[in-house]
Amino acid sequence: MKRENDSSVFDFILLGFSNFPQLQAQLFGVFLVDYLVTLLGNAIIIVVISVEQSLHVPMYLFLLNLSVVEVGFSAVIMPEMLVVLSSEKTRITFAGCFAQMYFILLFGGTKCFLLGAMAYDRFAAICHPLSYPVTMNKRVFLKLVMFSWISWIMVATAQTSWVFSFPFCGPNEINHLFCETPPVLELACASTFLFEIYAFTGTILIIMVPFVLILLSYIRILFAILKMPSTTGRQKAFSTCASHLTSVTLFYGTASMTYLQPKSGYSPETKKLMSLAYMLLTPLLNPLIYSLRNSEMKRALMKLWRRKMDLHTF
Repeated sequence: MKRENDSSVFDFILLGFSNFPQLQAQLFGVFLVDYLVTLLGNAIIIVVISVEQSLHVPMYLFLLNLSVVEVGFSAVIMPEMLVVLSSEKTRITFAGCFAQMYFILLFGGTKCFLLGAMAYDRFAAICHPLSYPVTMNKRVFLKLVMFSWISWIMVATAQTSWVFSFPFCGPNEINHLFCETPPVLELACASTFLFEIYAFTGTILIIMVPFVLILLSYIRILFAILKMPSTTGRQKAFSTCASHLTSVTLFYGTASMTYLQPKSGYSPETKKLMSLAYMLLTPLLNPLIYSLRNSEMKRALMKLWRRKMDLHTF
């Protein structure tokens, strides 16, 4: 990345939880386990759905894309964060910070749109089952997935370039665990008023609108569930919807609080915890929520496992 502004800062220092040095060793262990479990859980989903032909339907292909996003999210954030936690101060280059912010925005925004598409898919399947094969055919699925990825490639490129067009004159200490937009923006030595207006309106359109549509979809789904004759079926569907909504609310709620006001009055520690909630906790929970509670995924996983055992036997 070529720098064309008049910044005097050539790298940044990530402070992490340096105010609490006694906690950093314990947090390192917790986040390392989180990282490994997240990678393993989402990698299993990707492999099972890719290999099992019966799962090549929109519901599971959306889930495959979501798992790719979660792996990317974790891979962009966690290695650098573990380095930060293992030392008092960690330097990251200007270009490295740019790249990390870009991929955080890319994967985070794509996840927003994918969750919305997944809610629409479930709404169409449960509330309009007869027209579902037409409503969610292969062409519609591909359009939704491509729109989710391509739109955020463009948004992430534009937003990251805008942030790093501001001059950074010092200090160069980012009071955060990674290069996220709000803490980096606090170091800019120029007016960021227009960017904050953009961030507010963008968050409303890009985060809050999909979230509201997801909630409306699940409300319609819940009404459809109430009409089910089977009590067991209703309980199972309610349980699934509740876990999905918990994950969605956690992600959208903390992300919107972070990005609605990039220079908000939250304390640095509070901002760090909010970022950890939507960047690390939801990637860990999603394999449990969307897969281990799903009978078809469990059957496909057991089928794959038995196939592997049979190969070893021969």
